[in-house]
Amino acid sequence: MVKPLNMLTQTGTALKPLQIGDIVIETPLALAPMAGHSNYALRRLCREIGGCGLVCTELISSNIVKNARARAVQRFDWRASERPIAVQLFGADPRAVAEAARVVVDHGADIVDINMGCWVPKIAKKGGGAALLRDVKTATAVVEAVVKAVAVPVTVKVRSGFEDGLVTAVPFAVAAEAVGAQAVAVHARFAGQGHSGAADWDVIAAVKAAVGAMPIIGNGDIHNGEDARRMLEQTGCDAVMVGRAALGRPWLFHHIATCLETGICLPAPSRGERARIALRHAQLTLESSHLPERVAVLEMRGQISKYKLDAPGSAAIRNQLVRIETYAELETILLEAVQTGD
Repeated sequence: MVKPLNMLTQTGTALKPLQIGDIVIETPLALAPMAGHSNYALRRLCREIGGCGLVCTELISSNIVKNARARAVQRFDWRASERPIAVQLFGADPRAVAEAARVVVDHGADIVDINMGCWVPKIAKKGGGAALLRDVKTATAVVEAVVKAVAVPVTVKVRSGFEDGLVTAVPFAVAAEAVGAQAVAVHARFAGQGHSGAADWDVIAAVKAAVGAMPIIGNGDIHNGEDARRMLEQTGCDAVMVGRAALGRPWLFHHIATCLETGICLPAPSRGERARIALRHAQLTLESSHLPERVAVLEMRGQISKYKLDAPGSAAIRNQLVRIETYAELETILLEAVQTGD
């Protein structure tokens, strides 16, 4: 068994805490909710390594929670040890999202986050996710319904807008604050961009300038501590959210926090250390997954491959990882990489 990691003690006062409602988050760095990735294992790992102040679950359908509550509850993967924990919901019906919010709060959610950023067609075609940004009035009604339904802070994650070039994040954030939202995270790309193109941080700055006291969390194109520093300085945002850049790099929050606090840019972990962290990731996944071992291992293939454990010019480990079907196979590969990695 690989021991839990402890690469960073609590960060000092150079990083201003983020306050969402009555919840104080010591480090203003957040792990973005990512479908298929930000499960308990990744959230726990980012917290163990350090620097990550706030974590959020993968998006959960409000209709599933409302209509199949018992089945949905069985799949809730957050734990008290993660607190404060944000739980993200998506849906277009204010009443359904509000009811789902009540359920997740009853099961320990400290913050309810509403997804208005997902651009995937199967969600957007039903009016959820980023599609809500086509109509600020409807989007605001969803927020208001949830605020009235629960006693915990309500936050929203948005895109710059749904239609390319039409920035609705600014008027929406103003309206959301007026009905009680406690924070808005802005992914500075339009829905149609997906993850392509450069994030336009000017949108984050415009949202921050337009709202009152509500915290704004910036998201998009944060790959290292210097990126985070530039976003904070250029936009005035209150916190930084990291998504895809943390996949296969859960130590990134520790590196960003160290850079922001001390100005020191830490080197990437060695291949052996990366393999040790990947093994911890695999263990946490197997311990917490509701899936049969084989299914969980198949899902882990892509996640563990992102750790880039091969030596330069080689793909031997990656080629092994994409074929594994059991945890024993995965453990053997990773333990060998721990021993041989430089």
